[in-house]
Amino acid sequence: MTNDPAKSRKPSDFPDGTNAQSRSLPLRFPLWLRIGFGACMVIAIAAVLRRAIAMSKSSTNDAPSQLADLDRWFLSHAVLTWIHILCALAFVLILPFIFRTRPQNSRVLQGAFFFFGLCTGLTAYGMSRFAVGGWIERSAVLFFDSFFLFSLAKAWQLSKLPQFCLQQRLWMVRAVAVLLGIATTRPVMGVFFATQQLSHLAPSQFFGIAFWIGFSINTIAIEIWLRTIKPEVLHA
Repeated sequence: MTNDPAKSRKPSDFPDGTNAQSRSLPLRFPLWLRIGFGACMVIAIAAVLRRAIAMSKSSTNDAPSQLADLDRWFLSHAVLTWIHILCALAFVLILPFIFRTRPQNSRVLQGAFFFFGLCTGLTAYGMSRFAVGGWIERSAVLFFDSFFLFSLAKAWQLSKLPQFCLQQRLWMVRAVAVLLGIATTRPVMGVFFATQQLSHLAPSQFFGIAFWIGFSINTIAIEIWLRTIKPEVLHA
């Protein structure tokens, strides 16, 4: 009589460090990460709504000159802008559901995740052509957007390999954190605007710095968490 190798596996014997039962469960995130992601999602949705309202107006006289120029650029590239912000909005709206669903029951959600993520990432390259902060801002967008698309591609590749289900979902988490870095730049910009009388920095001078700070905060925070967690604490 021979033993079934699958039944004799230890929890850490699988390539992703879990057993078959735990791989079928949704991920569990610490409170600080849920709060951070939630705040970024609210800011991201507000930013999309603000852009949609600005796109519906023909006048931008109330905005500072450089921000008015940005609004006019978006208006002159309306198709690209609408595709970008609507795909980004759809991507953000499915996030509360995709990680709460068991992997085997989330094929449609995962398909939407990859589709809207890809559209958002690719159109972001075009959106970076006009950057208030010049090449400092543009370099941040190009670097982190490329890292986002790489993480997305890695997650998609691993989605074809069920034995690497945990790694796939962690790459998805990484992609989400990087993309939501654009939301973290908003409060950073707010600090620069609030201290403008002290720093004497114009938007063209601090936008690029704010982009690098915002994206870096999210990327570093998620990398620290990913490198310190243990597989057995990830599942409810």
